[in-house]
Amino acid sequence: MDDILGDNLPPFFYDGTNNKTSIDIVISRRNIFKLALAIALIVISYLVFSRPNYPQLIPHMDKVGHLGSFFCLSYLTHLAFKPRWQYLAITLAGYAVFIELVQSTLPYRSASVGDFIADMAGVMLFYLCHWSYLRYFRAAKLTESE
Repeated sequence: MDDILGDNLPPFFYDGTNNKTSIDIVISRRNIFKLALAIALIVISYLVFSRPNYPQLIPHMDKVGHLGSFFCLSYLTHLAFKPRWQYLAITLAGYAVFIELVQSTLPYRSASVGDFIADMAGVMLFYLCHWSYLRYFRAAKLTESE
């Protein structure tokens, strides 16, 4: 069990036989997560590049946003592509560096090493949760089979 959702779509996506229809190929679990990942990237990019129009009431609250955003990006990327953790971490580190480089050129934003650290903490938190989940369910399967 590598993920929470399993590999099959609900039966209403099939034509009643075991043969996949053309819509099954388009509406696959991975394609749905690829679409969700693309939407998440667009929304996150808009938020980090646009002019902030809200007061920051709690100092460093943006770090929580960075951590949460990169946790979600890690989760969606994992479900969409199942990359090795090293490739996912390197890719998202590149995106985090890109964000900070662009923010350094915007007059209403600034680059921050703290933001990059929060981004990478989000990736690490995802993999810690994922590892814990797999370990728990593998242990549960072993005790169940005994």
